[in-house]
Amino acid sequence: MTKTSRQERLLEVFATLADTLVDDYDTVELLQMLVESCQELLDVSAVGLLLADADGNLEVMASTGEDSELVETIQLAAEDGPCIEAFRTTSVVHVPDIASAPERWRGFKVAALHSGFASAYGIPMRLREETIGSLNLLRTEPGELNRLDLRTAQALADVATIGILHERALRASDLTRRQLQLALNSRVTIEQAKGVLAHTHDISPEEAFGLLRTHARSHSLPLGVVAERVVHRELIF
Repeated sequence: MTKTSRQERLLEVFATLADTLVDDYDTVELLQMLVESCQELLDVSAVGLLLADADGNLEVMASTGEDSELVETIQLAAEDGPCIEAFRTTSVVHVPDIASAPERWRGFKVAALHSGFASAYGIPMRLREETIGSLNLLRTEPGELNRLDLRTAQALADVATIGILHERALRASDLTRRQLQLALNSRVTIEQAKGVLAHTHDISPEEAFGLLRTHARSHSLPLGVVAERVVHRELIF
């Protein structure tokens, strides 16, 4: 990707994120677009996004791959790793060499190395005093991610956070928690629907997710609605 085309693509992504400030949007689709854009535009191999539930526990909401190893690695990073660290400290967490990560992160360390990742970065999703989750950037090469990519990742995370917490849709903190919980519940349903399609079509979870997303886009439906219909056998592919 040339420098010019990268800049143009970045503008498109920021414009899409900014649209959440003036229009209704599908939270799950917004977050999926965010992680895929980060993978496309930044020097990273995989990306995961986690949101905090009502109890403050981070759960995987979107990832650039649906295979179990990647999702498990990201979830472990949310339990004892860069994701939870970024969430708690509201600061970017650098792990340029996963092999040298702290022993307290052993679960994440083992899973990440097994999946072929060598470095990781946790980006907080915050707005003023409120932190709602974190963005996890994974690389197959060790070493520091360049400063421009880190700033871009933080900017993308910030705009997405503003969209989720925008006052037009969420006028009180209890409504904020309710929408985040709704998004988390929607992700559970999507996982169930992926399982149904993977079983009935004998395909991988990633291919199953592609079927769900394609149907949602072609019929202008929220991803969660399509998933719910598949789970309840109201929709058969």
